[in-house]
Amino acid sequence: MARTVTMIPQSINPLTHLPNDTIVKRRVAGYARVSTEQEEQQTSYAAQVDYYTKYIKKHGEWEFVKVYTDEGISATNTKHRDGFNSMIADALDGKIDLIITKSVSRFARNTVDSLSTIRKLKEHNVECYFEKEQIWTFDGKGELLITIMSSLAQEESRSISENVTWGHRKRMADGKVSLPYSSFLGYKKGEDGLPEIVPEEAEIIRFIYKSYMEGQTTYSISKALMNRNVLSPCGKKKWYASTVESILTNEKYKGSALLQKKFTTDFLTKKVKVNEGEVPQYWIEESHPAIISPEDFEQVQLEMARRKKLGKQYSGNSLFAAKIVCADCGCFFGSKVWHSTSKYRRVIWQCNNKFKGQQLCSTPHLYEDEIKQRFVNAFAIYFHSKDLIIETCQKLIDTISDTSAIDKKIEKFSQELSVIENANRELVLKFAQSPKRPTDYDERRDVLSKEYDEKFSRVQKLEQKRTDQLNRADTLQSMVQQLSETKTIIDTFDDSLWRTLIEKVTVFHDNRMIFQFLDGTEIEA
Repeated sequence: MARTVTMIPQSINPLTHLPNDTIVKRRVAGYARVSTEQEEQQTSYAAQVDYYTKYIKKHGEWEFVKVYTDEGISATNTKHRDGFNSMIADALDGKIDLIITKSVSRFARNTVDSLSTIRKLKEHNVECYFEKEQIWTFDGKGELLITIMSSLAQEESRSISENVTWGHRKRMADGKVSLPYSSFLGYKKGEDGLPEIVPEEAEIIRFIYKSYMEGQTTYSISKALMNRNVLSPCGKKKWYASTVESILTNEKYKGSALLQKKFTTDFLTKKVKVNEGEVPQYWIEESHPAIISPEDFEQVQLEMARRKKLGKQYSGNSLFAAKIVCADCGCFFGSKVWHSTSKYRRVIWQCNNKFKGQQLCSTPHLYEDEIKQRFVNAFAIYFHSKDLIIETCQKLIDTISDTSAIDKKIEKFSQELSVIENANRELVLKFAQSPKRPTDYDERRDVLSKEYDEKFSRVQKLEQKRTDQLNRADTLQSMVQQLSETKTIIDTFDDSLWRTLIEKVTVFHDNRMIFQFLDGTEIEA
C-alpha cells in the first residue's frame, strides 16, 4: 500500500501569531550612534536619524516607532548607552517588532553583548536588520553571520583602542600635558594647547592652600568655599573634603605633571585601575605655569603627613593647632573663646584636658598675642646660631637621605618573599589536585603562609621607616631653605617661619615655654 503524504499549509504567521490573511503592520524602530563628538560625526549622526525616519515611514507595511540614539558613546559596552538600553527595554515590553541599524558595529563591538542581546530579542519575537551586511536575525544563517561580524567589529575596536592608547602615551613621552579642563579648577586650554592660568580660579586655589597651612582642615575649607558661593571644579554648589584634598595633593598646581596615574585595563569593560607600576608613568618638571610655588606645595604635603600621623589628636582651627603641648599631661592645647557675644571677646589657648579627670592640669591659659611674641623672642636667640644650624642640618639631611642600608634589607626580604611564593606555588601544584595529599599538607602551607606574613610585615615596616626618613629630610630641607632666606631677626610674628621651623612648644605650670625647633634645638622664651 502506497504511503500518502498531504501537506497542510501554514495558516498562522509565526511572528504575529495571527492568521496569514490578517494584515498587521510591524512596529519598526531605528538605532543611530556616533562614537565621537567631532563636528563631522555630528553631521553623520543627524543624517542617520533623518535617514531611518524616512526609510521606515516609506514602507507601507511598517509603523514608525522612533529612532533611538546615542551620541559620543563607545559601542564596546552597552552599560552606559542610554538610547540603546531604552530601545531594548521598549522592545522587550512589546512596543517594537523590528529594529533597523546601519551595521553590526553600530549595534555593538562586543561579541558577547551583541549575541546575548539578539537572542533575548528573538525570544520576544523582535527581529533586527543590519543594513550594511544585509542580515536579518530571524534568518537561519543570521546568528552565524552576526557572530563573525561581531568578532571582527570587536577586534577592530581593540585595534582602535590600542592605537588611541599608543597616541596618549606618545604624547606623554613627549612631555605634552593635557588636563580635564571642564572639571579642573585654575586652568584653561591655551592657544598653544598647554594649560593656561585662569586668574580668578587661581585665587581660589591659593585660598585653599593658604587656609590649610593656617591650620584649617579640608572639611572646614570646603564649608568656607560653600559659604562664599564658590562653585566646585565640576560647577556644583556642594564642596566635599575629598575635593579639597585632591586639590591639595595635585602636583599640577606647582607646574609639574605626573602622567598616567591610572590606566584602562580592559577595552571592553573600560575598567580603570590606579597605576601601581603595571604601565610606565611620566614625570614632567615645569610643564606649565604654576599657581602654587613648589616650596609651598611641598610644605602642604609635609603638613598633611604630620596631621595624618597625629590622627584624631589634630583639631584644625589655627596654625597653633597640634603644636602647643601641656607639660603636665602631654595633651595638646586647644583654642577657647571667652565672652563670645560681648565686646570683651578673647581667644585663649589652654590644655584640652585641663578640666578632665580627677587631677586638673596646672598649666596656664595663653593668649595668641603672647604665643606670637614669645616665638619672636625664641627665634631671635635661635637666629644667632643660624650658620651653625644650617651646616648641622645639611649634614643631618645627607645622613637621613641615605637609605641604602634600608634598601638592602628591603631587597633581601623581597627575595625571600619570592622564594616562599615559589615554594607555596610548587606545593599547591604538586598536591592540590591529588587525591592522596600528604598528611602534613595543610601544616606545611600554614608554615609557609606564616613565614610569608612575617617577612611581608617587616618589609612594610622598613618601607614606612624609609618614607619617614625621606619626609624628615624634606622637612629639614624646607627649614634650611626658610632659614637661609631670612636675613634679619624678626620683630613681628611670621606664620611662615612658625610653620617651617617649630616642632612643638611645651608649656609649664610656672608659665615657662620651651620652643623645640625641627633640628632638635630647644629654647626657653
